[in-house]
Amino acid sequence: QVQLVESGGGLVQTGGSLRLSCVASGRTASSYVMGWFRQAPGKEREFVAAISRSGSNTNYVDSVKGRFTIFRVNAKNTVYLQMNSLKPEDTAVFFCAAGNMLGLLSRPMDYSYWGQGTQVTVSS
Repeated sequence: QVQLVESGGGLVQTGGSLRLSCVASGRTASSYVMGWFRQAPGKEREFVAAISRSGSNTNYVDSVKGRFTIFRVNAKNTVYLQMNSLKPEDTAVFFCAAGNMLGLLSRPMDYSYWGQGTQVTVSS
């Protein structure tokens, strides 16, 4: 089992940047595929990005490609989401998730462990 704690959210202007962090404790983070999801008020939880156990493979939702980068430092049991060129439509609670599945899947149901979320607000 693994516990996940996100940090790094906040308020930023359009075009700004934020870096989210997710620290895993318990079982070693390198045992899991890691993902980032987001949920805006009144909307379903949406896949943002995922990264393989080694960090060599990544997957992104089309709306963030070229703006967001997911990467991990297994020695620190931490996965990051670097977010650049932020837009108001990126405003949401961002969640870190860990899963045991094969492949970089994008469904919330594929992930077994979740953090508590961190708020990202992008002002126009």
